[in-house]
Amino acid sequence: MGTILKTELLKKYYGTGENQVRALDGIDLSIEDGEFIAVVGTSGSGKSTLLHMLGGLDRPTSGKVYVDGKDIFSLKDDALCVFRRRKIGFVFQTFNLVPRTSALKNVALPMMYNGVRGAARTQRARALLDMVEMGDRTGHVPSQLSGGQKQRVAIARALATQPEMLLCDEPTSALDPLTTKSMLALLTDINKKLGVTIIIITHELSVVQAICSHVAVISEGRLAESGAVADVFGSPRSAVTKLLL
Repeated sequence: MGTILKTELLKKYYGTGENQVRALDGIDLSIEDGEFIAVVGTSGSGKSTLLHMLGGLDRPTSGKVYVDGKDIFSLKDDALCVFRRRKIGFVFQTFNLVPRTSALKNVALPMMYNGVRGAARTQRARALLDMVEMGDRTGHVPSQLSGGQKQRVAIARALATQPEMLLCDEPTSALDPLTTKSMLALLTDINKKLGVTIIIITHELSVVQAICSHVAVISEGRLAESGAVADVFGSPRSAVTKLLL
């Protein structure tokens, strides 16, 4: 495995002077191709800000983010948008599905922007919905789906452009325990069978221990520690990790 994602002294500041908030304050993080890594920390620690930087959704105050060796923030906005669309899939807590559009068309939408033709687009969208066990809901709009079903459609959509990485922001926080369990099984299956690198933001340590190979602990915008889940949780070095446990 090689390094698929790397940050160097990544910083994101908001405001100035006494009102300045250092959401990220010098993050150095390296993620290997095919890893399933969780980013954890207390509320306001900078987890979601970090995810937005890793996915190129927001630009940092300073520092670098490399994806496959490319400094993504050296790209202009249009080129960054294309790069992000082809390399990275996003799964959000609130699903972010188009409300009055069928599950099939929601999944097909990213492929349309990537220039995939109609028949091929529909065929792949159907295959992805089958993969996430939503093949019998292709014509349903989001309001006709449960929370777990919406998240399955959102995962299928995130995989539509065959991304190398899947970034998941609290994907199970709005789901009940049973649905959460099935969702984690699905993400694990995707990681193992498709080889997609998965980065998941979560506050649920049971999720981390159940499915992740590695974990990064964030505290006040800094990386407190990172490593294999068994090592970090088994012998925590930082005070914040001990507090979380």
